Amino acid sequence: MPILSSRGAGSAKGFGLTSGKGPYSADFLVVAGGGAGGFANSVGGGGGAGGYRSSNSTYGNSGDNSSAEASLTFNVGTVYTVTVGAGGSGSQGTGGGANGLNSSISGTGITTITSTGGGGGGGSTADSRNAFSGGSGGGASGDNSVSAGGAGTANQGSNGGFQNGGNGGYASSGGGGASAVGTASSGPASSAAVGGGGGNGLASTITGSSITRGGGGGGGDFDGGNFGPGGTGGGGRGCSDSSSNDSTPGTVNTGGGAGGQQTGGGLTQKSGGSGVVILRMPTANYSGTTTGSPTVSTSGSDTILTFNDSGSYTG
Repeated sequence: MPILSSRGAGSAKGFGLTSGKGPYSADFLVVAGGGAGGFANSVGGGGGAGGYRSSNSTYGNSGDNSSAEASLTFNVGTVYTVTVGAGGSGSQGTGGGANGLNSSISGTGITTITSTGGGGGGGSTADSRNAFSGGSGGGASGDNSVSAGGAGTANQGSNGGFQNGGNGGYASSGGGGASAVGTASSGPASSAAVGGGGGNGLASTITGSSITRGGGGGGGDFDGGNFGPGGTGGGGRGCSDSSSNDSTPGTVNTGGGAGGQQTGGGLTQKSGGSGVVILRMPTANYSGTTTGSPTVSTSGSDTILTFNDSGSYTG
């Protein structure tokens, strides 16, 4: 497990560790906000997970099971801006779930690393039954006999589940996850229909422990309790026509998509989980100067900054 450090952000007077001379390598994990679950008269689709980008294969793959990217090179004294995307807001109504917001790392001398917000789940209106594309795509709504899942972004996430019409709209499909597509709904056109599960996320050991993030939201079913589960890594489950089987939001700071929801009965649409940005660098080079109050920890000879909200790091 990582060892929590007592060091905080450096002050204007330069307290903290003295940074080593010259450029140095830094690794990253950038996860965007997850998509909101769809809200539909029959049942909305699950939200897609936020886009997932990682460097250094030692810690794990990037989204859609693609190869890890190259590490960044930081320069002493350069400010690197960290943006942590919020999850898609569960307030869109029957127009479908809102997409999550992008997360990024930017600064002079590096190529900006941007992960795309997760796609919202499909809803009731004609232009939202086909779910929305994003880092991972949202799941299709149960309000149409045949609907498409949202597309994921290459090297960031997977597609959402489609709707093939076999269950007559009694269930919806799951949102895509960082490592797997959302599952299509299944079963007959009755209460025996089954909501599709959200796609699973990916594990990373960049903090020194294995943590899974980027799970897709599960699709709901109209009744019968056969809601789709959320994908591992923060995906919310779908609903099933009662408060005891209500959908759940994506987990904060995982980029998880929210579960699909149906209108009526006092049930409310759920939001996607916010994203996270993590930086890892040699402790000998760590400057100690940050904004935004990231969590600072160590693992072996490295220092790790976990940004649960936006901020910056000065090399």
